[in-house]
Amino acid sequence: MAGILLVLISLTTPAQQKAPFFSLPDTTIKERVWILTGTTAAVYGSGLAVLSTAWYKGYPRSSFHFFNDAGEWNQMDKAGHVFAAYFEGKYSREMWRWSGLPRKQQIWIGGLSGFAYQSVIEVLDGFSEKWGFSWSDMGANAVGSALLISQELAWDEQRIQLKFSAHPKSYPEGPVREKTDQLFGHTFWERTLKDYNAQTYWLSVNLYSFHKNATWLPRWLNIAVGYGAEGMYGGDDNTWTDAHGQFHDYSHVRRVRQFYLSPDIDFTKIRSRKKGVRVLFQVLNMMKFPAPALEINSQGNVKLHPVYF
Repeated sequence: MAGILLVLISLTTPAQQKAPFFSLPDTTIKERVWILTGTTAAVYGSGLAVLSTAWYKGYPRSSFHFFNDAGEWNQMDKAGHVFAAYFEGKYSREMWRWSGLPRKQQIWIGGLSGFAYQSVIEVLDGFSEKWGFSWSDMGANAVGSALLISQELAWDEQRIQLKFSAHPKSYPEGPVREKTDQLFGHTFWERTLKDYNAQTYWLSVNLYSFHKNATWLPRWLNIAVGYGAEGMYGGDDNTWTDAHGQFHDYSHVRRVRQFYLSPDIDFTKIRSRKKGVRVLFQVLNMMKFPAPALEINSQGNVKLHPVYF
């Protein structure tokens, strides 16, 4: 990705006049392109280093290989790939506005950044004995980037946003606790990243963006559809053999898909003159706002949560 950006630098022309540092220029500023290229490389490099410690630590390496995990974890991991590619691309696209590059170049560079970063992670998976290079993961990465890029090209805004929420999950003492500790880690951040039973991914639609003549609609009001799952103690099923060779069968615990409907807030539609507040709103928009939610699961059960996150 950095190589593509460096080629683009040679195609740009310097601005006609020096712009204030935090302004969004109308013409390309070559120095800013260089700064953003270096920043992107540094952030991606450090992010991969952190991920290597948090995710791959303790797992042996192997020769590059492929792995079909399309049916695992009730596709919660695929939802995570879509979300990650979308938001990495979204923040990168916002950052590249500062360069002054033509709008479509900003969109394609920013939007493809998430796909490129996730592709590197997939290659790392390919050299991990526990995982492998997954074409279904790559497809999910492409979906996340496509959702971002298509909306920017069509509407110059994100009317349909991906969001994330998670809640602490407790497990019964004994083999289940030992298994989930092994799978999902012990710390808050490990659990947030790895525990698919505790995660929910949301497709949050801004109503005003589709009905801008409806002045009675609050600009910030969204309706969100969520997807989650629970009862999963392994990728494919709830049976396993522990380190002592003892077989555990928890197939009586049902692996349930969960679907949610809930109101949400688009913080970026809340107007503010302060740049720091606008940046904060961009970050907050990663997360689904806690609100009442209607749940329908794959067992046919319907639940109303007074507050769900």
